[in-house]
Amino acid sequence: MIIKQKSELSHAGQEGGVVNIALNTDDVTAIILAGGYSSRMGAFKPLLKLGSITAAEHAVRSFKQAGIQDVRMVVGYRADEIANAVGKLGVRVVFNPAYDKGMFSSVQTGAGSLEPGIQAFYLLPVDYPLVMASTVSQLLCFYRAHSYSIVYPTYQGCRGHPPLISTRYLPSIIRHGNKRGGMRELLKCFDQGSFDLEVDDEAVLLDMDTPDDYQRLQLYLKRRAIPSPAVCRRILLEEQPDGRTQAHCEAVARYSLLLVKRLNMAGAQLDTGLVVAAALLHDVARQWPDHARVGAGLIRNRGYPKVAEVIADHMDLEVLEDEPLKEAELLFLADKMVRGGSPVSLKERFALLLNHYAHESSACRAVKNRYGQALRVKRKVESILGCPVEALAPEALSQIVSDAEVEEDDHSHGRRISGDGSLA
Repeated sequence: MIIKQKSELSHAGQEGGVVNIALNTDDVTAIILAGGYSSRMGAFKPLLKLGSITAAEHAVRSFKQAGIQDVRMVVGYRADEIANAVGKLGVRVVFNPAYDKGMFSSVQTGAGSLEPGIQAFYLLPVDYPLVMASTVSQLLCFYRAHSYSIVYPTYQGCRGHPPLISTRYLPSIIRHGNKRGGMRELLKCFDQGSFDLEVDDEAVLLDMDTPDDYQRLQLYLKRRAIPSPAVCRRILLEEQPDGRTQAHCEAVARYSLLLVKRLNMAGAQLDTGLVVAAALLHDVARQWPDHARVGAGLIRNRGYPKVAEVIADHMDLEVLEDEPLKEAELLFLADKMVRGGSPVSLKERFALLLNHYAHESSACRAVKNRYGQALRVKRKVESILGCPVEALAPEALSQIVSDAEVEEDDHSHGRRISGDGSLA
């Protein structure tokens, strides 16, 4: 099968900054390991629900959505139940009769099922079920373009799952025996031919060995449509070369975080992660004409459509004062109340703009319209907070925009995990 792999470019001439590269997936297999007892979890991990589908189904879909058609699931304990759960997805189920001997026995069973002609295989334990399809594609794209025999996905410098492994190592895997350390120790012998590929996918590190891990994955499933502040900063550094623009985005994010925290304390129920991500990335394409649209396209093509929607509206939007406050409105206001890297009042900000465009009637009309919309948002915010927005400016400068700070606010103010993995 030939799939089209998106490759990010920093060129505004490309809609959203992507091009297509043809990738052949016919000689690549995905092996998902699901043969164990799940003893530490206290429940059977492959069949635990994450959202509306099981962990096993999530793992299969990650590969199928990346165009990997040959997906095999190695089973052992409760094999028939797993086979029934994934059978409709076109998975080849491989039974490991020695599943009670540990995970490496399932690795060997899966490896032993590969036919001649298979050039490489992914290896994924089923308890890492939320790896993104884009990560699967990135690994294969890199593998095809370079001479490494093993490509590991890494997140913030830490190796994760699934590695993409050349079948040249099959004899070593099959002959290794079920020795101490298993596959991890065996792969260390081949480090010289490996490469660590950094990906924007925290799920390569997220397993579910324990009930607490399971709860974290449920929350992550809801949140993963929104990049963390760390991922946002990495995207901004890659796409936006201007240091002043980067500093402005950071300042807007600090102001936005303070506003959303105060508003949520007052009962607004805004999505903190969405507001902060959009604030950090709102000027990601500032160097290009129509930068809100171009930036939204770029972020949409990186897999974050909700963030892209907010970015698209950060320059112009229609505000209805009788409707609940929206995340896009909050970003619109915060952006207008930061000049460069410092807070500024709306009156001062728009006075400067009107003076700058004094001899351009159409530009003046656009500025006046934005000023009116910003005042409407300001009134909505102040009606909830009960104080002038400008009074928060000094505190905004001291905000720390971190992954932990955003996650803490999303856990507060009535946001909890419900039974289906969504936030209630």
